[in-house]
Amino acid sequence: MTKEIIGSIELNRIYQMDCRDGMKLIPNGSVDLVVTSPPYNIGKEYEKKQPLEAYVYWMMQIIDECVRLISDNGSIVFQVGNYVNDGAVYPLDCILFPEFAKRGLIPRNRIVWTFGHGLHCTKRFSGRYETALWFTKTDDYVFNLDAVRVPQKYPNKKHYKGDRKGELSGNPLGKNPSDVWEISNVKHNHPEKTDHPCQFPLDFANRIILSLSNEGGVVLDPFMGSGTTAVGAVAHQRKFIGFETEPKYIEIANKRLDSIFHPESSIPEKR
Repeated sequence: MTKEIIGSIELNRIYQMDCRDGMKLIPNGSVDLVVTSPPYNIGKEYEKKQPLEAYVYWMMQIIDECVRLISDNGSIVFQVGNYVNDGAVYPLDCILFPEFAKRGLIPRNRIVWTFGHGLHCTKRFSGRYETALWFTKTDDYVFNLDAVRVPQKYPNKKHYKGDRKGELSGNPLGKNPSDVWEISNVKHNHPEKTDHPCQFPLDFANRIILSLSNEGGVVLDPFMGSGTTAVGAVAHQRKFIGFETEPKYIEIANKRLDSIFHPESSIPEKR
């Protein structure tokens, strides 16, 4: 594959570095889509828990860079959960939403990602959803609805009267997905599971990438983790840039990517 460079960054590569430093190497407006799931500040192995005010300040720095980098018809999608401290639950989407709005971004959807499995709580209802905030820079943004339509509930339903009597009443390509997405989370025996403790599913990344970017576009994930965003981008003919501080996660991500770039290497030898 021919190497492509923007600024000081090579495309289709995951860099082991703090995303705040890495994003400074990318020129203004050269990214078509930012999609990421940042740490939730809950003390996972890849993060150091800090006071909520310090966490928000950290996120503000990253949001500033994301706003600078996206093109005028680009999008930012932040997928987040809850910050939990001493039993108190703080929804991060509610806390971060004003920071995006202050920077002039336009909110398009608050997507609810719901799943059937997770930790069982004893002093509150068990959390079974997370959210994704979708913002654009302008009103002229990429939205490829046909790429992500889902089957109609009644695909053969027809108009029964009027000028369109007898014609299909729904779009034959399928219906617009709602803003509530039921997608299994990646736990235990899930076929995508790696050693990353908080991996988000490829189905989630695929829907974002297909709908909010075009083929050949540049997708950035400041917190690449196990590489799901990169895998989705490459699988759908997009380019990616990723940053990740943990070398073991980069190794996992590169192994996943290698199965796409070199599929013949993942085919078992015949005996």
